[in-house]
Amino acid sequence: MAKKTISSSGKRKTSIARASFKEGPGIVRINKKLLDVVEPALVREKIQQPLYLAGDLAKRLNISVTIRGGGVMGQADAARTAIARGLIDWTNDLNLKDLFLKQDRSLLVNDYRQKEPKKFGGKGARARRQKSYR
Repeated sequence: MAKKTISSSGKRKTSIARASFKEGPGIVRINKKLLDVVEPALVREKIQQPLYLAGDLAKRLNISVTIRGGGVMGQADAARTAIARGLIDWTNDLNLKDLFLKQDRSLLVNDYRQKEPKKFGGKGARARRQKSYR
C-alpha cells in the first residue's frame, strides 16, 4: 500500500510555500535544510509556531517545505500557513482548526496584501518632492 502524502500551500506578499507531509519520525525541512539550522532565530520560531500548537501530532510527520520568492519574513509567514493547513488536512480535526484560528488567523488564511506601486514625482508610493517658493 502506498504511503499517505498530503500537500498544502501558503502565500504572503510575493512568497509562495508548498509543503508535503508524510508519516515519519518528525523531521521538518525548509528548502532541504533542517528547521533547526534555519537563520535568523525569529524566522525559525515563526515557522515552528503551528508545530508547537499541534503538539505530538507534528512529531509523527515528516514535513518538507519549499519556498520561493519574497523576503525572509514573507517566506516565514508563507511557510507557517502551509504547515498549519497541511496539519489540518492530515488530521481533519476541527478542534485543531479552531485552536489555530483562535491563536492567529494568518496561520490558515493567506495574507493577500501587496506593496503599493511607486508613482512618478517622488521616491515612493505616497512620498512626493517638496515644493519650494523661494
